[in-house]
Amino acid sequence: MKPILSVNHLVQKRGRKTLLKDITFDVFPGERFGVFGTRGTGKTALLHILAGVDRFTSGQVEILDFNVQKTEKYKRNLGLVTQKRSLFHDMSVAENLDFMAALKKASHEDIQEMITRFELDNSLSFPLADLDSVGVFQRLSLACAMLNHPRILILDDVIKDIDSGSRKIILRELDHFQAEGGTSIWSFSDIHDWDLMNRVGSLAEGNMTIHTPESAHEKWNRTETAYAEGSGARA
Repeated sequence: MKPILSVNHLVQKRGRKTLLKDITFDVFPGERFGVFGTRGTGKTALLHILAGVDRFTSGQVEILDFNVQKTEKYKRNLGLVTQKRSLFHDMSVAENLDFMAALKKASHEDIQEMITRFELDNSLSFPLADLDSVGVFQRLSLACAMLNHPRILILDDVIKDIDSGSRKIILRELDHFQAEGGTSIWSFSDIHDWDLMNRVGSLAEGNMTIHTPESAHEKWNRTETAYAEGSGARA
């Protein structure tokens, strides 16, 4: 199967620090690919490169057969949810949907579909600044990202620290997206979310190692065992 996204020998430097070191991986159509790592390992830096938000130092990235350094045509088929709250806080939920729909040339029917799917009916009149739920904000962010019916979603910690109801809604809609052939790349930092992915690229010290959920759990268990034994030996 031909990859929908290919990263080859990617290097990203920030000042004297190398965030990403010679990273190579492919993502295939219909796959849910996770990018795992603790704080500061380069997850967000990688996703910003894939989304075309940031340039990179060297290497090559191709999405939907487009070289991202030469064209932005691939962005027509891409949806992005960033870790930072990037919507308009002085506008209501409904106004944000209307504005994003205009940018993406989505229809009124697309807006209504997303309101229903992400269960936003009761929040439409609230300004974002008044929302007291991270979960509602993330549901809105994903609804906006999906207005143009993208083929690829890039999601930065989309289910981190949200209420169980919002998590259930988001996972349900992402399952639906994948079932229809959609491809998604997630960053996440909770080991318990490994099982949500088809494969995971684990970042550490700028390097990436590719795992299946099964091999990741085995490695994690070995690491925990070694740590426990080491702690016991020092006690």
